[in-house]
Amino acid sequence: MLMKQILGSKASQEMFWVKPDAKVSEAAKIMSENRIGTVIVSEDGKTLAGILSERDIVRQIGKTGGSCLDDKASSLMTSRITTCTLNDSDVFALQTMTDGRFRHLPVMQDGVMIGLVSIGDVVKARLSELAMEKSALEGMIMGH
Repeated sequence: MLMKQILGSKASQEMFWVKPDAKVSEAAKIMSENRIGTVIVSEDGKTLAGILSERDIVRQIGKTGGSCLDDKASSLMTSRITTCTLNDSDVFALQTMTDGRFRHLPVMQDGVMIGLVSIGDVVKARLSELAMEKSALEGMIMGH
């Protein structure tokens, strides 16, 4: 399954983002309110400056305490971002996220972020694909 199919099947296409100078506490509030694990750090919501995850925040709290919630999102974000395109496969995405030990993958087109997939989105799509294959094989075996 391709990233364009996975993006099309997501219940919500909304991408949550903060500006680089937003406080970490603002990003944490957005994550909490929307039950998500990451926000994009961007000036305009399309150009990718970085990603700030709940893991980034928790690790910094462990190092410096809660005062990091007043820091800028840009100071904690991951700025070296791995991305994918609409034509990349689910297997590529799973391998990329597993190898990189991260859970979110921005989908880019012509230098603009058009979506964000989580490892959960990709696993859900892959399970659906496997169920369809299983059903087709059972039908062939049964002669349907």
